[in-house]
Amino acid sequence: MNIPVFDLHCDTALALFEHNDRPEKQLRQNDCHIDLERAGKLAGYCQCFACFTTPFMQKWMNVSAETVFEKELEVLQKGLSENQDLIRQAFTAADVEENLKNGMMSAVFTIEGPAGFGFDPARLEALYQQGFRITSLGWNEQNPLAGSHVTGGGLTDLGREYIKEAQRLGMIIDVSHISDEAFWNIMDVTQAPVIATHSNSRAVCNHSRNLTDDMFLAICKTGGVAGFNMCDDFVGTAPDLNTCCDHFLHFMELDPEGKHIALGGDLDGVETLPNGVTGVESYPDLADALLARGLSEENLHNIYWKNALGVMKRCCI
Repeated sequence: MNIPVFDLHCDTALALFEHNDRPEKQLRQNDCHIDLERAGKLAGYCQCFACFTTPFMQKWMNVSAETVFEKELEVLQKGLSENQDLIRQAFTAADVEENLKNGMMSAVFTIEGPAGFGFDPARLEALYQQGFRITSLGWNEQNPLAGSHVTGGGLTDLGREYIKEAQRLGMIIDVSHISDEAFWNIMDVTQAPVIATHSNSRAVCNHSRNLTDDMFLAICKTGGVAGFNMCDDFVGTAPDLNTCCDHFLHFMELDPEGKHIALGGDLDGVETLPNGVTGVESYPDLADALLARGLSEENLHNIYWKNALGVMKRCCI
């Protein structure tokens, strides 16, 4: 079933930056998980492109997180400039809807880890003006805002200030990667819908990166969504499309109308995908598998498009 896809998270910007010396690694066509030629075959497409940074980058790449953030943004801006016949940046849900109506794909800029601008809440307003609409509080490190699922540790005072400023602007808070303690701290202070852009069910796959049932229900209560992550480590043992479906069906048990489940494939941010998944072109196959497991076409339209779009409508000014 080929229906419009709204994907809340990918790491294609970093993948293209890391290979920016190779002419074949372009946003329009490449051998990554996502390119515009393959995405253009979908019935519609909105991709949230993350600029991912962590303090670990200095050790990994011998370059500062600040430099990586700048270069990822340059990659995205260049890719959009070169492909105006296919894709446009979206600042609002109305932009996404207008692009779909006109046969265009949409790009939404997001922040995965604020290390690239020093975890500074004062920088958020300028980033919002550039089009960033979602922000997490970190990756797998303990940082000035919050602890991660690896390190533990709760939300700091600076983290509370960061959330307040992001939500004042209309930027959506993403709880992916943070610790359980920090998650519940955020639930105590949030004034707007909260999302997990790329997090699965811990009841189906017992990994600290995934959401407990109580966490998912708390996200639902805020009016947010959880986006399904294609990383095989977070899906299950030797996963395939059927294993992927298990996560959706479990969340449907908690959210029978399926109004708080979305997509967040983490494509180009993972080394191994479930069997039967090769990239963005596999979303119709996943839809077919979900139909075979009993989901309705209305369920799929909500999960694939309307739920994520609805959060953007409610939050992004």
